[in-house]
Amino acid sequence: MRKRPVINVLSIVVAMLIAGGCATNATVSPGVRQVLAPTGKLRAGYYPGSPTSMIKDASGEIKGVGYDLGSELAARLGIPFEPVVFERNAQVLDAVKSGRIDITLTNATPARTKDMDFTPPLFQVELGFLLPPNSKITVMADVDRPGIRVGVSEGSTSEGALSRELKNAVVVRAPTLKNAIDMLSSGKIDAFATNKAILFEMSDELAGSRVLRERWGLENFAMGIPKGRELAMPFLGQFVDGAKADGIVGRAIERAGLRGTLGEVSR
Repeated sequence: MRKRPVINVLSIVVAMLIAGGCATNATVSPGVRQVLAPTGKLRAGYYPGSPTSMIKDASGEIKGVGYDLGSELAARLGIPFEPVVFERNAQVLDAVKSGRIDITLTNATPARTKDMDFTPPLFQVELGFLLPPNSKITVMADVDRPGIRVGVSEGSTSEGALSRELKNAVVVRAPTLKNAIDMLSSGKIDAFATNKAILFEMSDELAGSRVLRERWGLENFAMGIPKGRELAMPFLGQFVDGAKADGIVGRAIERAGLRGTLGEVSR
């Protein structure tokens, strides 16, 4: 009597899962690819010095939550990943507005919704102040005093917000984050304001500096694309939900050493 072959159910399940994973790109419609990345590459915008965007460690390895998510998204789409690096975030936002890049990870403010469409938020980061060595400022109320100069990144949301909110301190623009560190070090500004993810990175480069414990606001980080590409939003929403559920966002945050975050945002 001929023996029947033994069917390894586990092997079949594994094979199905592998096949499903390999078919990930095939489930993305060509229309979504064309709308989201019309050049055939995913042009993702970044600026150096922020772990929410991109940083480079001592070994030269590039990290960053936005960088990792952009790379993952390109892989899901089955197209090349093309990082486009600018000096500051304001230039990244201009590039999204003009369609010179296809996507970025940034603070999703109401004002920015005029120029781009956003996915649901992925995580929140506190806004704060970085103080130079030997600063006499101990609480946030000390920042808004006559004679205090508060640095902000040129064209940033912090510039707009603090220009309205600070009644006594003077807001001073810094062209880049590197310039801001130099301005703190040389005494040209008494504090620098942005999200704490950036502030902690800056503090690592300026011995004796410290990030004020209090916060003056929160930033909600989401992926943004140029206006006119709304057909890609359902796919991006699914991508964001999956990236949070699968731990991709959490691992990217950990890999970038992101500090000052309140954690991932659930829908």
